[in-house]
Amino acid sequence: MNATQISGSKEPVKGKAWLIGAGPGDVELLTLKAIRALRQVDVALIDDLVNREVLQFLRDGARVLEVGKRGGCRSTPQAFIEKQMIRFARQGLTVARIKGGDPFVFGRGGEELQALQTAGIEVEVVSGITAGIGVPAALGIPVTHRDFSHGVTLVTGHTRSNERPNWHALAHSGTTLVIYMGINALATIAEGLQAAGMPAGTPVAVVQDGTLPSQRSVVTTLDAVVDATAQARIESPAIIVVGAVAR
Repeated sequence: MNATQISGSKEPVKGKAWLIGAGPGDVELLTLKAIRALRQVDVALIDDLVNREVLQFLRDGARVLEVGKRGGCRSTPQAFIEKQMIRFARQGLTVARIKGGDPFVFGRGGEELQALQTAGIEVEVVSGITAGIGVPAALGIPVTHRDFSHGVTLVTGHTRSNERPNWHALAHSGTTLVIYMGINALATIAEGLQAAGMPAGTPVAVVQDGTLPSQRSVVTTLDAVVDATAQARIESPAIIVVGAVAR
């Protein structure tokens, strides 16, 4: 009998898949549930932005596959990642997709969940602290505050189809805007929000490598953010916080 087949049956043994959020960077922000799940894993597919310190929680002998995804760089195709997870699970193994932040916040976790469920694989999701919440907090910026913002809007600065956001809706939402993957489009974002009516003096914070020792940040205004970010030499990965709370 091999490892993928039950005696007397031709049905393959089905393993399990985990979608694990590793948080914004600081390994101490990993959840207890994530650590427990990692200790069960046979194969881990890890994103480029995940702090490699999380690998200390894998069991001895666990296999690690690098499936990097970083803005502006060559990335592992999403379809390949999903096929690998299904392949390993069908071998009766426990496979984990370790993702920065939270799997369901700009992490393609929803796509992976659908693919795994369609393949008949058991999936469990472990939420993580998303960068849009954890990174501003590392600077002492609350994304909501009763005196300044009645809500928060999480938005990506990069879409698969390169569609432009609804700048008017964002500029007049009355919420803090937290923009992921927006550094390469920073000029377009600043121009779009101002053209839609957001005041030029609106506070903006830009944070690179949030929660890590290498964290760098700049706090400025919407009309000066492009130059200020360039002068501070802030690069991707970074979070952009727009709104009075950034002050």
